[in-house]
This record gives sequence, structure tokens and C-alpha cells, in this order.
Amino acid sequence: MLTVMNIFTLVLALNALWFGAAFNFFSLQSRNAAKILTPYSERENILFPTVAWSVKFLGGMNLALSAFAIVLLFSREIFPDARQHCIFAVIFALAHGTQFAFNLPLALAERKAQQPLWKVLSGPMLFIFIVDATLTVANLCCAGALFNR
Repeated sequence: MLTVMNIFTLVLALNALWFGAAFNFFSLQSRNAAKILTPYSERENILFPTVAWSVKFLGGMNLALSAFAIVLLFSREIFPDARQHCIFAVIFALAHGTQFAFNLPLALAERKAQQPLWKVLSGPMLFIFIVDATLTVANLCCAGALFNR
């Protein structure tokens, strides 16, 4: 039978994997990340290396979030209280939610056939957009369930 803590453990593992993958993509493969953020015609622009280097910061923040999720997965005795887990779930929801929210106006512009800064509704960004939305909801559901424990 699935319990709230089992579900939260699964969501923590997904957080760790997702943030770890984001670290890999944005920090270790920053040129590839920059390619999804810039049109093909602008990749020879002198600012392209600046974009590629600057997304490394996003990767670094994701590394910290991944490490935190891993610590929570393997050090439950440090944070035994469900209210603590509730707070952590809210923080993870905020991390995913802000990444989703900042892409939302671009997705809406793209949907209205306007030219967004980068495409959100296709390719790798669509996957990122959907996963961030899904993990926002999953973490908020865990937070709600843990709040009532």
C-alpha cells in the first residue's frame, strides 16, 4: 500500500534525478542548452558563447537542489518531522514552479503565433516545461498531504 511517505520518497527521487539532469544539461552541456535558447541564425553571433556560459549558473543551482533531494532521501533521521518534509516539498515545488512560470509567457506567445525568445512548445523545452509543471504539482500534493500529518 502506498503511504504519503512512500509517495514523497518517490517524488524526492524524481526531484533528485530531474535537478541532476538539469545540472548535466545546463552546466556540462551548456553549448547544447544554449542552442535550444537561441535561433539557429544567431548561433554565430558573438553573444552565443555568453549565453552558453551563463546557463551554467542555472545548472549550478540545479546541482544544489539535486544534492538537497539526495540528502533528504538518505538522511531521513536528520529531518524526522512530517512538517519539515512539508516545507521541503514546498521549496521543491517553488523551484519547479518558477522554472515553469518563467517559460509560460513564452509558451503563450508561441501559441498565439508570436515570436517568443525561445520555443517552449516543441523539442526539449516542451519536455522541460511539462516535467517542471508535473513536479510542481507532485511536490505541492506531497506538501498538502504532509501538512495534515
